[in-house]
Amino acid sequence: MRNNDDGCFLCASFITRVLLRGPMRNFAILMTAAIFPALLAGPAAGADYIQVAGIIDTRTAFSDGELSVEALTGLAKARGFEAVFFTDHDRLVMEYGIFPLEHLLRKRETLNSIHEQGAGGYLEAIRQARRKFPEMILVPGAESVPYYYWTGSYLDGNLTAHDHEKRLLAVGLEITEDYEHMPILHNGFSTRYAAQFIPQLLIFAGVLIIGLVLIREKRRLARTVGAIACVGSALLMVNTMPFRSSPYDQYMGDQGIAPYQLYIDFVNSAGGMTFWNYPETRSGIRPLGPIRLNTPPYPEVLEQASGYTGFAAIYGDTITVTEPGRQWDSVLRQYCRGERNQPVWGIATADYHSETGAGGALGNFPTVFLVREKSREDLLEAMRAGRMYALRSRYPQRMILNEFSVSDSITEETATLGEEIDISGKPRIRMAVSSTAPVDGPVKIRLIRAGEVIRTLDATLPFEVETVDEEAEAGVKTYYRLDVRGPAGVLVGNPVFVTPDQAGVRRRVSLQSTAEGASVMHLASMRRNPNILS
Repeated sequence: MRNNDDGCFLCASFITRVLLRGPMRNFAILMTAAIFPALLAGPAAGADYIQVAGIIDTRTAFSDGELSVEALTGLAKARGFEAVFFTDHDRLVMEYGIFPLEHLLRKRETLNSIHEQGAGGYLEAIRQARRKFPEMILVPGAESVPYYYWTGSYLDGNLTAHDHEKRLLAVGLEITEDYEHMPILHNGFSTRYAAQFIPQLLIFAGVLIIGLVLIREKRRLARTVGAIACVGSALLMVNTMPFRSSPYDQYMGDQGIAPYQLYIDFVNSAGGMTFWNYPETRSGIRPLGPIRLNTPPYPEVLEQASGYTGFAAIYGDTITVTEPGRQWDSVLRQYCRGERNQPVWGIATADYHSETGAGGALGNFPTVFLVREKSREDLLEAMRAGRMYALRSRYPQRMILNEFSVSDSITEETATLGEEIDISGKPRIRMAVSSTAPVDGPVKIRLIRAGEVIRTLDATLPFEVETVDEEAEAGVKTYYRLDVRGPAGVLVGNPVFVTPDQAGVRRRVSLQSTAEGASVMHLASMRRNPNILS
């Protein structure tokens, strides 16, 4: 991520220091927006990586978005982005019925979605956009509501739909059948779960047979009872709906993590990736016409679920799961201890519907990927491997993570975002951040190791920092991650995993010092940034 020729630093430094004030400021912002792809084009230190900026979590006219797939792709290209992840709603349905025939005597509300227009047409629209914009990387996917459930009563005025806004993103699904067979409520015909309803169907079939026998009786009462049994059992058999897309229905009450784990496992089996979206949403509890929605924040799912790829670490709401020591660090520590098979990665989700929608302008929530070459395959591999960082900004201004690496102070072997390294010396961490446009005021940088902040400093952009962690415990797998916040926005980097194996590591955190006693951290920063705050 660090440019070998420092061209990005020089450009950003010039814009920041020369054009920050005065009548040229607006021109500077427009200029940097125009050259944003070039600012990201340099190789990363220690590997042949280039940076590709993308937008995840967009809606089109296939669900509740304003733009077509083609128009959204064109807008993203015009704003300097090279990848778009389409995640239209796969199905937006809410249904309530009357017991005991709740699947027959029902009221259903359906909104526009992928399934309403057809998954085949959705994927074909993305393929057509690929042909028109061959330089863009376009990835199909969906936002799903795997499960919700009812409590209360319409007559009592307290009918409530729970967890209808507990959402997951599926990314990278290219086959129509994968969307048609997703294990979500109301998704149509499927034989996958029919076997579990056989006992129930056998009971109803038995009642039906008894009813048919009674109909043959001469007594009127027996014939009447038989007719009622036949009609009732037949209706209940149909109401069972054994050929459903999910083994659950909205009348089963709280099912915990199970319906969501089922969805995650299905997407994994189809070769896709899953991300929890908006885990701390504040808009999930509200009235909706004659009913109420009740989806409280759900950060606990990060620890309850397994096998998912990541979560929305940045989006247009208050977020605490990325704070040191909270849920994200908890699951990362589980991975370090061998209690999880894979790490959990952070992304930015845009919730983009239109330029005036809740998610704001396209470009406010980018995710930047480190790839060896610009292709859809490499981008998805980088996403799966966690070689990416998430941003919250105000387009066209955003931060650039020019470098975040951990290296062996003896062998100089280096790892970057999402990578793992075994080291024999002390972990040396390098951080370098710049901006695409002028920034007023300093940013706060936090270096986090295994959920603990080990270094905090304030600096103006651009800055470059190096530090050595002498407190790293020998033989214990750990990780480092970066969090930067300030007037330029928010930057959250994915972790670098490290296993130090040097004996006798001292129990403290220190900076490399020069012979004169000045720290390399301050020297490196001062070269770029004479106004750094200690």
